[in-house]
Amino acid sequence: MKRQSFASRLRPLAAALLVVSTIVALPGCGAVLVGGAAMGGLAASDRRSVGIQVEDQNIELKVSRQIGQRFGDGAHVNVNSYDRQVLLTGEVSTEAARAEVERIAINVENVRGVVNETVVGPASSLRTRTNDSVITGKVKATLIDAKDLFANAFRVTTERGVVYLQGRLTQREADSGARLVSTIPGVLKVVKVFDIISEQELQSMSNVRAERTESQRTQPGGPQ
Repeated sequence: MKRQSFASRLRPLAAALLVVSTIVALPGCGAVLVGGAAMGGLAASDRRSVGIQVEDQNIELKVSRQIGQRFGDGAHVNVNSYDRQVLLTGEVSTEAARAEVERIAINVENVRGVVNETVVGPASSLRTRTNDSVITGKVKATLIDAKDLFANAFRVTTERGVVYLQGRLTQREADSGARLVSTIPGVLKVVKVFDIISEQELQSMSNVRAERTESQRTQPGGPQ
């Protein structure tokens, strides 16, 4: 019998866990949804510095809170900040509201840019959001299984079947990842919101991470 790879066995589990966590969260969520924050080992392997990761979390909370205070249940806006660039997705009631949520985001301290992908229309249904969560799970599992990509370099957001990809990636990674995601059943479109870095920058980041890991390993009481 052919043995499955660890990543292959992980894919259905990752998708299932993501769907369950989203279903649990949805009934109690407000009009604004905040992007997931990296923790633990994921934070350590992120291509952003720890300081920028914390800043992104703060930006997400501030933008979400201000949009929620302004619109209440009158808007369903997802806020994802990566390297201080804010991606807004979801639904608002009018073009004026769409402009307003962008204005709110760009005026939050330390935000360097806003990509406004919100649309004018009714808020998406629970069924649609659950389906989006399933697609997100499939995308993440597919990226984990890809041999030439580092899954944790991608931030994935799905809205009405459209997948938005953020991250600090080389052009090769960006093109390969977007092409791979576009083949996943249920994905209607892939929108790239990347910060493109050079292969040299990627190698430099890898070297720094390796040195940090080795330093931690050799410290008294560090992981062996």
